[in-house]
Amino acid sequence: MKLLTILTASLLAFSTAGFAQNDQAMKFQEEQLTLTQEWDKTFPQSDKVDHCKITFHNRYGITLAADLYKPKNAAGKLPAIAVSGPFGAVKEQASGLYAQTLAEHGFLTIAFDPSFTGESGGQPRSVASPDINTEDFSAAVDYLSTRDDVDPERIGILGICGFGGFAINAAAMDTRIKATVASTMYDICWGTANGYFDANDNADARYEMRKQLNAQRTEDYRNGTYKRTVMNPQPADDAPQFMKDYYDYYKTKRGYHSRSINSGLGWNVTSSLSLLNMPILAYSDEIRSAVLVVHGEKAHSRYFGEDAFKKLKGDNKELYIVPGASHTDLYDNLEKIPFGKIVEFYNQYLK
Repeated sequence: MKLLTILTASLLAFSTAGFAQNDQAMKFQEEQLTLTQEWDKTFPQSDKVDHCKITFHNRYGITLAADLYKPKNAAGKLPAIAVSGPFGAVKEQASGLYAQTLAEHGFLTIAFDPSFTGESGGQPRSVASPDINTEDFSAAVDYLSTRDDVDPERIGILGICGFGGFAINAAAMDTRIKATVASTMYDICWGTANGYFDANDNADARYEMRKQLNAQRTEDYRNGTYKRTVMNPQPADDAPQFMKDYYDYYKTKRGYHSRSINSGLGWNVTSSLSLLNMPILAYSDEIRSAVLVVHGEKAHSRYFGEDAFKKLKGDNKELYIVPGASHTDLYDNLEKIPFGKIVEFYNQYLK
């Protein structure tokens, strides 16, 4: 046993030394992205903040594109917030609106496109991953932590819709995150595995889904292409209201963007395999930093946020229900998004 212990310790020491040498020899080169420099957002540009495009990379080597917003004439090290979502959207939509508005209130913010989407890198395109999309938030923290104008002890994140779930997941992993807001949150993994309101929460339904998705993998490989989902087609008159709300946001002038998956590009169909089989929020009850869950009173997705909140522990966790708001109201409705509450929360925990 003693000999085994010595051998194990020696192997660990050798391994660690090897990593150190490789780290000195290998310098990461970010992918060169083509970023539009025109203002192509779904919201007007503010005259209270400075804006520029930036890039950063995650630990999988994917280069991410982001819009950076900074209060005009700001000096010193600022509190910072990284924003992403909704699931299937781009930074020119809701996340950019949130980031710009928070910058108007004194925060340095970035709104980023997740891996494989928008202007960010990664192949193939239009892929989702609960692991990589959680990592994208931590990569944003990497970037912010190393800026001269950011206080690394005052960094928060904000996730919208499905990225609200990934944001809480990131907070459970990344102790550098001091405050997290999940707005109009989806637990994408739960929804994929169980269906809306757990309508398909049984082993047989999941098995049939796995069969179909794995058959699609074979077809994709054979064809050398990736089949895409059809996103937000025009709903029938008797369709659920939330489907009409999605169409109204993503497919009309209100929120349409040509790079947005939900506006027409579609997800890689087999993305659902990882979502189906890898539940997030397993350790959300161990989050010690502050978390604010914001949801609309009339949102069909409200139960995701309420359930996520029930798992959180500590007196620095809060659930805020917006009266009369639907799911998509919290994308861009400035009369419904409780920016006052959100700013108050960040001021309290990023002070």
